[in-house]
Amino acid sequence: MQNDIKYVLVSEEKIDEINNRLGALISKDYQGKQLLVVGLLKGCVPFMSDLCKKITIPMEVEYMSVSSYHGNISSSGDVKIKKDLDISVKDRDILIVEDIVDTGQTLKTITELLKYRGARSVEVATLIDKPEGRVVDFKPKYVGTTIPKEFVVGYGLDYNELYRNLPYIGVLKEEIYNK
Repeated sequence: MQNDIKYVLVSEEKIDEINNRLGALISKDYQGKQLLVVGLLKGCVPFMSDLCKKITIPMEVEYMSVSSYHGNISSSGDVKIKKDLDISVKDRDILIVEDIVDTGQTLKTITELLKYRGARSVEVATLIDKPEGRVVDFKPKYVGTTIPKEFVVGYGLDYNELYRNLPYIGVLKEEIYNK
């Protein structure tokens, strides 16, 4: 796997710093609230797991599986819900945890859906923000780091379901996805 990476963009150490910083900020911002952390599968798993360990207030965890990539390297814009939440979000403070915000379409759609369902508040925590890829007006509240428009993998991010287990985020060599 390492040979498929052009270079490391976000190191393990930087990811740990991000989780510590965001965990402290989220804990402070949601103090005294009934926090529901919603992870968007599958990419959120490493980030959400490590981030939740740094959140020091009571919280619940739920998952949704949504997709707009459908096996491609760019978003199709067609957001599909593959697995919905198992509980009601009415009158809840929701924090969506996502590995990357690129086009913003998926998160804008899910945020609007949860508000429509009666959530008190809906915010987004993302490890990676790629604003150059935006096609809709969307800005996550909690951002780990901002990256240029590169195709990245690792720490939950994948290409054809591979590379999620890398402990860092790296730029995938073009010859891997341009075969």
